[in-house]
Amino acid sequence: MVEDPALDVLLPVRRAGHRIAPSADEHELVALFPYPGSGTAGRTSRPAVHVRANMVSTLDGAATGADRVSGSINNAADHRVFAVLRAVADVVLIGAGTARAEGYADVQVPTALRAGRRARGQSDTLELAVISATGPLPDGLLDAHPRPLVITTTARPDLVALQRRIGADRVLLVGDGASIDLARALDVLAARGLRRVLTEGGPHLVGELARAGLLDELCLTWSPLVVAGPAPRIVDATGWLAPAVTARPAHLLHSAGVLLGRWILDPATGSAASSPGPLAG
Repeated sequence: MVEDPALDVLLPVRRAGHRIAPSADEHELVALFPYPGSGTAGRTSRPAVHVRANMVSTLDGAATGADRVSGSINNAADHRVFAVLRAVADVVLIGAGTARAEGYADVQVPTALRAGRRARGQSDTLELAVISATGPLPDGLLDAHPRPLVITTTARPDLVALQRRIGADRVLLVGDGASIDLARALDVLAARGLRRVLTEGGPHLVGELARAGLLDELCLTWSPLVVAGPAPRIVDATGWLAPAVTARPAHLLHSAGVLLGRWILDPATGSAASSPGPLAG
């Protein structure tokens, strides 16, 4: 088993040179990824909902390798931060295409990180929510324990069968047509106490969250790889954000050529240049 690598702090400058060694409960690394407190309003009128994206990219901007999945471009340093980001979240939010391509099933939190969840008032169970207006979902995902939350619409062709399979309480209806209302989806998650939202993509979902002004921060790993090819970028949306969303660095870490950044997005900037496209995966 490969030992988790130490992470060197590059930013903020006052902590530059500090080394974060791996530990069982990862308390030092967890402290770098706080969510706003329960009484803090988010970047919209949605109180206490905070949406964080976690993505990985090659140096030439690819969100996947030649196999079309992110697993071929991530690394041990990324895995270490990945586990911590899940441990501090209430729910992992993904698109149906990502669920299919990346083979999602459950999203277990390592045992050593569960005590920290309890101390923050979180349950041991991390929820998985899948955006899927019409597309098929893998059997391995639907049969996982616990069952996923599926965010869909009343127009889904197999809605009744889906409700029977995973339970009507696990199917969250946030639209009447062929597209998902992401703001309503976040409201429904918040109503279930799932306010610390971590999205792991895919790029289209991250793009639509950004277009809708619903993305609060971006955690991005740069792998020291160049792959070329037709891979998507980490944020993929039709139309430009005009003006572009500005961001400020919360921290930047380094390990063996891998850079891991956390960026806070400015809620006063960024708006869709055209109407959002449907999330029909």
